[in-house]
Amino acid sequence: MPRIQTLDSWRAYRNYRFIWAANFFGNTALWLQLLTLGWLVKYLSEGGANSALLVVGVGGTAALPGIFIGPWGGVIGDRLDRRRLIIGIEIFMALFALSFAFLVRMDMVEVWHAFFYAFVAGSCESIKMPVKQALIANTVAPDSLSNAYATNVLTIPGTRMIGPFVGGIIVASLGFFWNFIFEALLYLGVVCSLIPMKTPFKQTNSNSAPGVAGFFEDMVEGFRYLWKKQRVLALMIGLSSAPNIVCHPVIFLLPMFTANVLHQGPDFGGYFMAVNGAGGLIMVFLLSAFGFPKKRGMACIISALASAVLTLIFSQSIWMPMAFLVLALFGATQTMYRTTNGVLTQVLTDDEYRVRITSLNRIVMGMVIFFSLGIGWFADSTSPRWSLAVMGGLAIAISVLFFLGSKRIREQE
Repeated sequence: MPRIQTLDSWRAYRNYRFIWAANFFGNTALWLQLLTLGWLVKYLSEGGANSALLVVGVGGTAALPGIFIGPWGGVIGDRLDRRRLIIGIEIFMALFALSFAFLVRMDMVEVWHAFFYAFVAGSCESIKMPVKQALIANTVAPDSLSNAYATNVLTIPGTRMIGPFVGGIIVASLGFFWNFIFEALLYLGVVCSLIPMKTPFKQTNSNSAPGVAGFFEDMVEGFRYLWKKQRVLALMIGLSSAPNIVCHPVIFLLPMFTANVLHQGPDFGGYFMAVNGAGGLIMVFLLSAFGFPKKRGMACIISALASAVLTLIFSQSIWMPMAFLVLALFGATQTMYRTTNGVLTQVLTDDEYRVRITSLNRIVMGMVIFFSLGIGWFADSTSPRWSLAVMGGLAIAISVLFFLGSKRIREQE
């Protein structure tokens, strides 16, 4: 039997433990926020003709800033002190979440407030996410990066179990106010984790030109580096449209599917997201324990295709146990794709370009808002089941296209 390697980096590097804890708090806040905003908008728009469109749209709105803020965030993350940048953003988000909580408490919240909150939170996340991933590489030696990245991904599906599970119960029993309070406390947990952290493996980029012109120059240089030196990563960004644009709105549609198809409330919505996180947790534990497949590019294609097939199957999952099983498998395949793709990005990219290249994935994630709005409109016009079926079919077509047409991805190790 191969040796289980899950905690190798966690035990070996003190500073890595700090960024791991920060990501645990931050990702818990992210999933709690996603669940709470979806059900809050459903509650506020109850009985309206566009309820599904609004519920799906608020989830997509959080991803929208990645289109235009993501590239700039990448430049900022490669220029500034990454640790201090995250601390500043998290303090702002803690105060913002507290303010929104009291808006909810005073019963003054409207649908547009939830969309504004999602947009601001998404703007911060489009900067934080690539910077946090780069900080992983700055806290461990290069030969430990794959293991450290995979172990860090445990914080994503793991928190997807904890945050929505607890949040769904709180919404059903106490209301929305306390979820935003807990979200604010989680942001402060990120700050406390990062204050003592050091970055001994960061390379200083001394070639950046000053001023606004320097920002534009750095951004263009990032695109040039991607296309000329890391072409396979550019192709991977195209492939990611299947799991990250087409299949990702499965999570946004869950409130409507849970309420209208399965006739359950927000507590079951939390259970569904929790079991989705459980599937991802098992998958990332296997990756961190035993390592990645030799052909990582092929693993990305297969996992993207599997996510697409499971989306199609979920559209027909009106039996509760089947819905739980399919969502667990869906979480596993989504995690397989994103973890493998993330490791390839971190391993292949030089540190001075690391945040810029990672941030380009936020552009793809940002495009999900436009697809989500179309899916939300289609769900209002037909049903959530038909919307999921269309999503699954389209994602299958994209995945098969890359399987047949991109040898460079198939052979990437």
